[in-house]
Amino acid sequence: MRRLLATTTVMASIATLAACGGGGADGGSGGQVQLSLVAYSTPQAAYEKIIKAFQATPEGKNVTFTKSFGASGDQSRAVEAGLKADIVAFSLEPDMTRLVKKGLVAEDWSAGENKGMITDSVVVIATRKGNPKNLKTWDDLTKPGVEVITPNPFTSGGARWNVMAGYGAKSNKGADKQAGVDYLNALFANVPVQDDSARKSLQTFSSGKGDAILAYENEAIFAQQNNQPLDYTVPDSTILIENPVAVTKNSAHPNEAKAFLKFLYTTDAQKIFADNGYRPVVKGVQGVSFPAPPALFTIADLGGWPKVTTEFFDPKGSVMADVERKLGVSIEK
Repeated sequence: MRRLLATTTVMASIATLAACGGGGADGGSGGQVQLSLVAYSTPQAAYEKIIKAFQATPEGKNVTFTKSFGASGDQSRAVEAGLKADIVAFSLEPDMTRLVKKGLVAEDWSAGENKGMITDSVVVIATRKGNPKNLKTWDDLTKPGVEVITPNPFTSGGARWNVMAGYGAKSNKGADKQAGVDYLNALFANVPVQDDSARKSLQTFSSGKGDAILAYENEAIFAQQNNQPLDYTVPDSTILIENPVAVTKNSAHPNEAKAFLKFLYTTDAQKIFADNGYRPVVKGVQGVSFPAPPALFTIADLGGWPKVTTEFFDPKGSVMADVERKLGVSIEK
């Protein structure tokens, strides 16, 4: 059934892109070029504004866009399966690596100053307004009677960041693996529902389900900006989220796609990301300040994504496969 739904999602995305097309160079409309952006769900509002800002520049004045947003893993697999994309933006590096292995993204995509990362964030604990159950630490989330919302880590990149944040914090950055694994079992026993993307999990929480939600810091800020009644805490020990972006090798308009990619690293675009809750990856963005967790760690501290993906997220046998099977949760992609 999940394979059928995945195929349906890809075809629906292709149909959606075709429907919102028009104005492309192939259509003979005044020399306009149409680029396709395929991205994970959470930065949609930021990209909408950034695209408008890019179109106001000389490089972007004749460029139009089609856009597809969804769960990071699903988006990556859709492009792998044939969904047209000129620029791809994902939640985490393995979703980009999949396209490198497929020959759709250049092997040197991460060779630049920022290693191919376009935004940063951290995992936070968000709660109902006023935090009625006083949930501020990782241990608080495993207390009896506490419901925690987080997506399914076998579809959502955001969920994988959540998993590694909790694991890294409770295992002392992997020094005590068993403590980290025990924590994940206790945490997910308190998760009543696992949506397929971070944005859908936020919608579930906003509808009244759960006492806390593990989320990107930017998602919590986005919710507050949209008048959703929640508070959030940045744990003392949490993980630095790094989000990759790249131009595809088979882009029909590589010059324009590269121009847009370059624009994403300007202070103007980074300010828009910051206004939407993301931590900038370039210096010189004015009026931006984020709290610095005292025990911030990175995925590299836990062994890097290739090691982590095999050890924690292999559906054939891994830490999270075992956790989810005990709970009867699907691990099919």
